[in-house]
Amino acid sequence: MRIRFCREGEVAALAQIHASAFPVGWDAGQLDAFLASPGVSAQVVEYEGELVAFVLTRIAACEAEVLTLAIAPAHRRKGLASALLGAAVVWARNSGARQLFLEVASQNQAALTLYRNAGFAMVGARAAYYARDGGGDALVLRLDLNS
Repeated sequence: MRIRFCREGEVAALAQIHASAFPVGWDAGQLDAFLASPGVSAQVVEYEGELVAFVLTRIAACEAEVLTLAIAPAHRRKGLASALLGAAVVWARNSGARQLFLEVASQNQAALTLYRNAGFAMVGARAAYYARDGGGDALVLRLDLNS
């Protein structure tokens, strides 16, 4: 397993991973638009020559945000999400961010456990944010990067 930054031409693979990880996945065009935006970074997990997971992070001024973190179902429960989240934290901190935010579906217990174990705390909620995807409320979590 190797974590590295996304390379040109890998967006289609990211879209496949995202589609396998979420009820409504982002397509290659959506991911490409994110990656073309200022301050956006994608880090991937490469396993035996195949991309199996990624995290998409954005930084603006002194704040960063995890836009998405996706693991292909066959590669879950192997510590990849923790490793990618750690890589995103390092990237955000090294890029000058003081805080890292993310949103997670309130019913996604596995993700909530991951984020709480990483030190994230809930700072808000968005009612029915994921309703169109069958996911309900979004919890807004924050990690202080100065500590």
